[in-house]
Amino acid sequence: MKIDIISVVPDSMVSYIDASIIKRAREKNKVEIRLIDLKKYSDDKFNRVDDYPYGGGAGMLIRCEPMFNCIESLQKDNNYDEIIYLTADGVPLTQSISNELSLKNNLLLIAGHYKGIDQRIRNHFVTKEISIGDFVLTGGELPALTLMDSIVRLIPGVISDSHAALTDSFMNGNLEEPQYTRPAEYRGMKVPEVLISGNHKKIEEWREEQSTMKTKNRRPDLLD
Repeated sequence: MKIDIISVVPDSMVSYIDASIIKRAREKNKVEIRLIDLKKYSDDKFNRVDDYPYGGGAGMLIRCEPMFNCIESLQKDNNYDEIIYLTADGVPLTQSISNELSLKNNLLLIAGHYKGIDQRIRNHFVTKEISIGDFVLTGGELPALTLMDSIVRLIPGVISDSHAALTDSFMNGNLEEPQYTRPAEYRGMKVPEVLISGNHKKIEEWREEQSTMKTKNRRPDLLD
């Protein structure tokens, strides 16, 4: 898989893609991630990419010119399956969306900045608009990394135990059940007896029951 991310501040994302599971996925050639600096495609002598919105109001918008230059340049060598704009007014990110996108080969993510991007960019290029929650950040870099991470971890071979990803929260519609590891007792707090019983049938029943209970208490909307 190949993922390109357009950003005004690409350096802010370097440390994340150079660490942990994402780093190992890149080293194993499971994914290629490129950070694209939008400022390099500006026609302004100071490399500015934003301007005031028509009609007045607070904030600045990313202009058409640098974004069109950037995307059209990238498209000369890349046939993107999806061009995704990370924005607070997009469709909420869900596990099913990440599952779907993990099957693609070539993605372009646009990390917005300032007040956002000119609507004409969205109309002309963007195929999906995704939000990571009902709140606003200073830029789209964190949402872009969030989406990228949720996709990459699903690529076969990225996580050594592929079954672990299949049992995560939301994969079956419910939240994940409580998890425990060694020691079996710590400061008087004990691991549920069923988990150390060796009875796999009862363990699975316990996990399903706990998963349903947690979902009912915390996210009843998922059960609907």
